[in-house]
Amino acid sequence: MGLAMAAPRPEVVASGLENPWGVGFLPDGRFLVTEKSGRIRVVGADGKLGAPLAGLPAIASGGQGGLLDVLVDSAFARNRTFYFCYSEPEAGGSANGTALARAQLSSDGSRLEGLKVIFSQRPKVASRNHFGCRIVEAKDGSLFLTLGDRFSRKEDAQKLDNHVGKLLRIAKDGSAPADNPFVGRAGALPEIWSYGHRNGQGAALAPDGKLWMHEHGPQGGDEINIPEAGRNYGWPVITYGENYGGGKVGDGITRKEGMEQPLHYWAPSIAPSGMAFLTSDRYGAGWKGNLFVGSLKFGYLDRIELKGGKVVAEHKMLEEGRARIRDVKQGPDGLLYILTDESDGKLLRLRPN
Repeated sequence: MGLAMAAPRPEVVASGLENPWGVGFLPDGRFLVTEKSGRIRVVGADGKLGAPLAGLPAIASGGQGGLLDVLVDSAFARNRTFYFCYSEPEAGGSANGTALARAQLSSDGSRLEGLKVIFSQRPKVASRNHFGCRIVEAKDGSLFLTLGDRFSRKEDAQKLDNHVGKLLRIAKDGSAPADNPFVGRAGALPEIWSYGHRNGQGAALAPDGKLWMHEHGPQGGDEINIPEAGRNYGWPVITYGENYGGGKVGDGITRKEGMEQPLHYWAPSIAPSGMAFLTSDRYGAGWKGNLFVGSLKFGYLDRIELKGGKVVAEHKMLEEGRARIRDVKQGPDGLLYILTDESDGKLLRLRPN
């Protein structure tokens, strides 16, 4: 539709990354990239990989867990602060949970300074699955964090006394903003923004400043949602998916009063990861305002056209390589950057033709 250019081509910015998970942009043109096994690297604008940063906390790496998303603070040029989320091991035990930490990058770019864990998921669970872990900075400076249902604890996604299957909104010091929907409600954790989520692995601010997120369904039923304060997004009571191997989840229903319908869902599942709105015109007018989502399962980039807040068309891109796409973000230069989740993972730049 519209005035889109010829298909952009991916160019390799950096390679040799071990299962990279998240990318952030430093003001000087360098990148911060996480590797799931437990490393953060500074990647030069020329693609050179820096040594792993020193000073990280203990990380429970294994299964879907490890060092996951990273977010560069909007005021990094002044405060050198960034955030990262990871699987935090239980001290002396076998359980783990999603945690969010804040730190400063040392002036020589070699280590973390002032490390502080500002959020730690309760309860910790003996599981290697469904950590969620995407971080987004809102326009007001608060942080959104997606939290998965840990696979084995899906019923907890409907309860407000735990962090399982939730979307959180917290201040940068880890406190709950006073205008969060459950502040002051007995039996509810004040940092919860919305609930009934399964495993959110993509989140992004829309051009109007609203948060969008997507989450993995079971077998089918991956969803895009626009999570509103205090709303219940239904998992595991309602879903457009089924159990692995077949069979209905719960009562096998897709709608229930008091639970929100997804904006869009995929069946079969594409295993979405990473999410970005294109706000630049670097790829022509036809792509401006489109939403981009990576597919882990099928190894393509999904370009999603929106009209009136609804999905009107989807276009599969980068199908030739069939690499698992873990993250997609718009860089400060207005171009799209992509991480491939492989043992020789790559940071790609989508170059307009």
